[in-house]
Amino acid sequence: QVQLVESGGGLVQAGGSLRLSCTASGTIFSINAMGWYRQAPGKQRELVATITSGGSTNYADSVKGRFTISRDNAKNTVYLQMNILEPEDTAVYYCNAFIKTWVGGGYVYWGQGTQVTVSS
Repeated sequence: QVQLVESGGGLVQAGGSLRLSCTASGTIFSINAMGWYRQAPGKQRELVATITSGGSTNYADSVKGRFTISRDNAKNTVYLQMNILEPEDTAVYYCNAFIKTWVGGGYVYWGQGTQVTVSS
């Protein structure tokens, strides 16, 4: 069994910052790419940022220069530092990861989501 647990969401004023964390636990053999996605009310889930096991990153154009994704491989944790937040960043944020387990096979796992609300 594998679980991804997110934390760090909340309510913040425009221009403020939040840091999200997501930790994977369970029968993990290795973790490849990890990422953050978000879904605003009435909209489809969209990619925010991804990071490979080697540290290569990719960002949505809307967050470039404001958000930073990082990971601690020893802790099986991925972070999303969000600065200069805008009301348009309001959404439920989900982490995901491609994880190979000790019982074999690799799958994409998702966290339960954490709400980020940015007030104007």
